[in-house]
Amino acid sequence: MSISPTLARRARITGPLRDPAPLNKNSLFAVLLRSPWWISIAVAAGVFALTRLALPDAYAPYAIFTALPFIVIGAYAGWQQLRTPSAERIAATLDSLRALSWDEFSAALEDAFRRDGYAVSRPNIPGADLELTRSARVSLVSCKRWKVARTGIEPLKELDAARQAREASECIYIAAGEITDNARAFAGETNIRLLHGAELARLVAAAKCLRTT
Repeated sequence: MSISPTLARRARITGPLRDPAPLNKNSLFAVLLRSPWWISIAVAAGVFALTRLALPDAYAPYAIFTALPFIVIGAYAGWQQLRTPSAERIAATLDSLRALSWDEFSAALEDAFRRDGYAVSRPNIPGADLELTRSARVSLVSCKRWKVARTGIEPLKELDAARQAREASECIYIAAGEITDNARAFAGETNIRLLHGAELARLVAAAKCLRTT
């Protein structure tokens, strides 16, 4: 029995740069992870207080265990938010990226991916500029149009075609500018990861070619 290209593509969504078991984006924990860290701590305090009131005095100390998951989420969210560049830093980094030549930009990306443990090569496939390999899994990266002010759907179609030709596990599209709604929708349908904004700024923050302050 043959497998359709669409089903085969969907079967490869668990690429090396993705969370293998993502939270439901509307779940309480997912919402708290996207919120300021202190909200989780406030929820933990409230849960602790209510549980302590409901328990007999002999068991009151155990109320901390009901609040512990929210404390952990608050700590993790705080750590993530500390690592996220400020809006000014993101804008400065993206401006610096747009000022780079292709050789400088691609070198910065290669260094960043190698720091994350990937082997990086230049594939001879239309639509893909970098190939990442780790744990025998291949990801294709399209990044040569990073200076474009608004990315449409066409370069993402080219990247998706390159993935099918290479039978890669994942595709990543990198852009320093805006991404249109149509392009975002297509990326969601084809499981293309969009790397831009704060995530892109964080990825290349250590690049020697950047001169932001």
